[in-house]
Amino acid sequence: MHDIRAIRENPEAFDRDLERRGLSPLSAELIALDDARKGAVSAAQAAQERRNALSKEIGAAKKAKDEARAAELMAEVARLKEEAPGLDAAQAQAAKVLDERLAAIPNRPKADVPPGADEHGNVEYRRFDSSRERLAQGRQHFELGEATGLMDFEAAAKLSGSRFVVLKGPLARLERALGQFMLDLHTGEHGYTEVVPPVLVRDEAMFGTAQLPKFRDDQFAAGDGFWLIPTAEVPLTNLVRENILAEDELPLRFTALTPCFRAEAGAAGRDTRGMLRQHQFNKVELVSITAPEKSAEEHERMLACAEAVLQKLDLTYRVMTLCTGDMGFASQKTYDIEVWVPGQQTYREISSCSVCGEFQARRMNARYRAKEGRGVGFVHTLNGSGVAVGRALIAVMENYQNPDGSVTIPSVLQPYMGGLNRIEGPNT
Repeated sequence: MHDIRAIRENPEAFDRDLERRGLSPLSAELIALDDARKGAVSAAQAAQERRNALSKEIGAAKKAKDEARAAELMAEVARLKEEAPGLDAAQAQAAKVLDERLAAIPNRPKADVPPGADEHGNVEYRRFDSSRERLAQGRQHFELGEATGLMDFEAAAKLSGSRFVVLKGPLARLERALGQFMLDLHTGEHGYTEVVPPVLVRDEAMFGTAQLPKFRDDQFAAGDGFWLIPTAEVPLTNLVRENILAEDELPLRFTALTPCFRAEAGAAGRDTRGMLRQHQFNKVELVSITAPEKSAEEHERMLACAEAVLQKLDLTYRVMTLCTGDMGFASQKTYDIEVWVPGQQTYREISSCSVCGEFQARRMNARYRAKEGRGVGFVHTLNGSGVAVGRALIAVMENYQNPDGSVTIPSVLQPYMGGLNRIEGPNT
């Protein structure tokens, strides 16, 4: 959500930022909508002020025993009272039109976000190479999983259709181990507070983190006014909605392991084999709530926390700074972590860490009271994957596969696997 006052103060800067996003200038339209809102407010206020003045005049006329004048004034008051609901409705409608227009415009990118129209404009930030030799070739995760009988897409399709999977036995335990490992790392070493949030949320929560209204078709509606969460970003960020926090409380850092649900409406025909793009998946989410001057520093910290997962798993990855045309609707700046997957001989996204500034906070009315009498302002919000559990499972399977089809368990996960150090292949 954008601040119309800031747009009025510097419309040229607002339009330049939209242009970097590939959008046409909108400041003139928004200012005109705000003028209409102000006009409606002024008309309602003027009518109320007139009614108040007339009430005094009626009293004076009655005191002077001028009944004709009093009757004339009372008639005008009655007319104004009759017009009041229409004026109030016009005021509410003008505000609604402006708010809906502002809510449909993406966040303004930070100055250091690279320009670009799509993923080809993304810029490598840094990379990490595994201590193990990179596989020159290998089978894809679904080939490994189906060969062992531990990854069953056919059974899932009978239950739920495409883009679902059933994991069994040690492969199911490996996914559980990955999630537990990530939670322990982020709570024990990185200072995040573990949360078990609802996975059903209402419209207001989805609007707060900007899934609604623009991305309605990408979500699963659960009926009775509920939505299945696309990520724990939604409930975790909304924990501070409609609150005024003390600056001393900041930063707040939350983490959660939840199932996530996405309709993948725009992904027809993409990654139809395997677990890369599922309707239901597990993810460890990281959310930070900070004071504005700390959000850039917190963004780098969050990225490092997500990277630590892959470093401890000893997986090769690279960090990409997303360009203006590829980053998310609510983001000011986004880093994607892409892990190497030998089965495809390419890097695939496994985490996305974004700073949103006050964009989401305005939608949630989430504020903080600054120290030393500096008043009340909006917090800054950040979110990131720490990381996507299913994609981590893919990366471990493909990078730790052996020629006989077995998969070695990374050493950091073995304590979560009851000492199991290998998932046997079909030929072992």
